[in-house]
Amino acid sequence: MIASKKYRVTVMSNAVLSLVSDWKDRFIPYREWVGDLKDKDTLRTDLMAGLTVALVLIPQSMAYATLANLPAYVGLYASFIPVIIAAVFGSSRQLATGPVAIVSLMTAAAIGSMNLDTETAMVYAAFLALLVGLFQLALGLLRLGVLIDFLSHPVVIGFTNAAALIIGSSQVSKLFGLDIEKGEHHYQTVWNIILALPETHMVTLVMGCFSLFLLIYLKRSFPTLPNVLITVVICTALSWFLDFEGKGGAVVSEIPAGLPSFGIPTIDSSHFSKLFLTAMMIALIGFVEAVSVAKAIASQTRQRLSANQELVGQGLGNISSSLFHGYPVSGSFSRSAVNFTAGARTAFSSVVTGALVGVTLLFLTPLLYHLPQATLAAVIIMAVVGLIHIDPIKHAWKVHRHDGIVAIVVFFVTLIVAPHLEQGVLVGVILSLGLFLYRTMSPRLIEVARHDDTTLRDAERFNLKTSDTVSVFRYDGDLYFANAGYLEGKMLNLIAQKPKLKLVVLDIEATDQLDSSGEEMLRNLYDRLQSIGIELYIARAKQQLIDAFKRSGLYQHIGDDHFFRQRTDAVKAAKEVMGDAIDISMYLSPQHKE
Repeated sequence: MIASKKYRVTVMSNAVLSLVSDWKDRFIPYREWVGDLKDKDTLRTDLMAGLTVALVLIPQSMAYATLANLPAYVGLYASFIPVIIAAVFGSSRQLATGPVAIVSLMTAAAIGSMNLDTETAMVYAAFLALLVGLFQLALGLLRLGVLIDFLSHPVVIGFTNAAALIIGSSQVSKLFGLDIEKGEHHYQTVWNIILALPETHMVTLVMGCFSLFLLIYLKRSFPTLPNVLITVVICTALSWFLDFEGKGGAVVSEIPAGLPSFGIPTIDSSHFSKLFLTAMMIALIGFVEAVSVAKAIASQTRQRLSANQELVGQGLGNISSSLFHGYPVSGSFSRSAVNFTAGARTAFSSVVTGALVGVTLLFLTPLLYHLPQATLAAVIIMAVVGLIHIDPIKHAWKVHRHDGIVAIVVFFVTLIVAPHLEQGVLVGVILSLGLFLYRTMSPRLIEVARHDDTTLRDAERFNLKTSDTVSVFRYDGDLYFANAGYLEGKMLNLIAQKPKLKLVVLDIEATDQLDSSGEEMLRNLYDRLQSIGIELYIARAKQQLIDAFKRSGLYQHIGDDHFFRQRTDAVKAAKEVMGDAIDISMYLSPQHKE
């Protein structure tokens, strides 16, 4: 007893020491790449990549901030220090962090229903970023990055497609210059937009359409140029020259000059519960987006990628965004691709990007006064068009209909419940787990016999003859509480079809996991068969199951002579004991038949 306690204490101590040591390493990942900056070529390419991403990020971040129903300059705040922090403490060298479309939409959904004034909404958005950051940081430090696997691929693709449609349609009113009353659900808002189309502000519509034209034309004709930046510059100049604001067009207006100040956001405690669930969803959805693009880039660069380390980086990035009046951020598909294509070799490129945003806040904000809101709406629409992908849903359906069902259900539920987007994700997670449980509750159990190719195959499928006195079953699944009763019931029904049965061989090679319910079922099955004169042999059990059987006493209860490495070994051993009482000829290969 004393030795056992000492062993447990030692194990716990080692685990704690390992975790503490891991935490120390989590805050110094930059040591892996900072030395590479001594190479002048690496430094030069990182500087150019950082500049290139900044040219995309500055106008894009302002557009995404308006999507989150926040002042455009909040997007710049979220693109300054958070970009640097996430890069320094993350594991991907090319991942570009900052405001992204889906996280911005979820932020708008979280604070939009509270009827807050602009300044209060900024505080709540910052507090939301704090919750997101703390949740991600905790997951990373506790090595719980595996939790993102609960957001299965079908859930993500269904949600992403729906969110893209919601984001795009939410910008139509700005494109047409309409002042729309938002409905309780997004589809009601869309209907209000349709009803208000006769009131379109033509000057705004022309500016919006011209912005879309420029974005599309520049992307197709000059793909290497920063089409978003060029469009913003041209449209801002036209807005100033043509007095777009004086003609009733909405512009970004005055942006506070200078860097954001430090501050810890606080909110009314009664709103905490409303933000908490959304914060968890943003943390998971945002991280899935970030780690997906990071994996894609790492597969080409062959650089090491750690999901837990990336959680730490994204978590610290969101915390810093909160402390400097930003809102939740994540890794961006488009900007990370730009960063990689521009030749970024280390995370220093993101440090350069953040620094250039800081320069913009200090000196260039007056130039953004006349930037049309319709242009920002066009930027958002063009950005989310790339998020709409129907082929992955079709592919999921082809692989397994359950996956296709999950993707389609999440897609439509998200559209219906919007702006309460977290409900769509929750439905997807619950449905995925439910369908998985349903599949594992009724795993395949087949009776096998010797095929002409000398292998043991499905007797029913290949119309193979089986013995009246022997049944060899192959079970394909784990043994746990949800399917133990199913296996027992199906085996007993199959056994009932053979009145002369003397031997049952259960092949559990495909079984990896076993719980107490599964073990108890095997014990009861053995006892029940024994009471009616039928022997139960177990074949090809993996060592971890044998160890579990020995710990529980089932191995001793059944007996060592009832466990076999091969199915043919089991039937031949039974033949030696039972003799002519059983016929095993249809289970032996030709060379083993007498």
